[in-house]
Amino acid sequence: MKTDSAPDLTFFVLLAKLGSMSATARELGVTPPAVTKRLSLMEQRLGVRLVNRTTRRISLTNEGESYLAQASHILHQIREMEASVASGRAAPKGLLRVNATPGFGRTRIAPIVSRFAHAYPEVEVELHLTDRPISLVEEAYDLAIRFGELPDTRLTARKLMANRRFLCASPGYIKKAGEPHTPAELHRHRCILHRQNDDVYGTWRLQKGKVEELVKVRGAVSSNDGDIVMLWALAGHGIVQRSEWDAARYLASGRLRQVMRDYTLPDADLYLYYLSRQNQPAKVRAFIDFIAGEFEQTSSLA
Repeated sequence: MKTDSAPDLTFFVLLAKLGSMSATARELGVTPPAVTKRLSLMEQRLGVRLVNRTTRRISLTNEGESYLAQASHILHQIREMEASVASGRAAPKGLLRVNATPGFGRTRIAPIVSRFAHAYPEVEVELHLTDRPISLVEEAYDLAIRFGELPDTRLTARKLMANRRFLCASPGYIKKAGEPHTPAELHRHRCILHRQNDDVYGTWRLQKGKVEELVKVRGAVSSNDGDIVMLWALAGHGIVQRSEWDAARYLASGRLRQVMRDYTLPDADLYLYYLSRQNQPAKVRAFIDFIAGEFEQTSSLA
């Protein structure tokens, strides 16, 4: 890299980072006197001393510290601008890693990924299904599809679907055990527990008006798999807490009945999570727009 091709900002940031004239010269592939001359010309042009020189190291003056801070900021803005322009021109391609929950991932997300893959043949999609909490950065996922809001405020969220939660049970169970009408009555009922993520195990949050109650429930069976929990509810093992998308068809057919209709539970809205809106690769932007369009179309047909 020749010195006349390196902007002064880049040159000075490199010099400050390495802290040595000789190290900077080696990095740029020039002689130490050339680096000294370049720095001197900058100081002459600015009319201030930027560094204090010693035999081995350099230290920044107050003016040098100010110049470094502003130079770093300007260079960062330039990189963001170039990345934004480049990503806008790029066609969606490359590896896209998506994470979703198992049940919903199989029934709803996998078909959408199939249609996306046909529409964007240059994108290689990896769909991973996990129930446990994940880290997009540490596990190198581009996007995650999850019910409920994640606590990590560094992520950007896009709501894909409204999804209520409620309590339900099979007609057979209700006929045998009766129907509860208050949170206190749940203590004498068998409840089917879903061990999911970091939710407080066996505790249900019920709200009526402005009054919220936390109810500790118990039952004979529990699982970390939502499909298994639903099968047990259909088999009459007790009352279960499920979301609208999961139970709607069984409520419509009469195989399940909603109980305690006067109470509401925390919503389980569906969100698409990703790291940042800025400088997204074309493959990520394309998938976000595609899946959002799929859910908007589904909502309009409902």
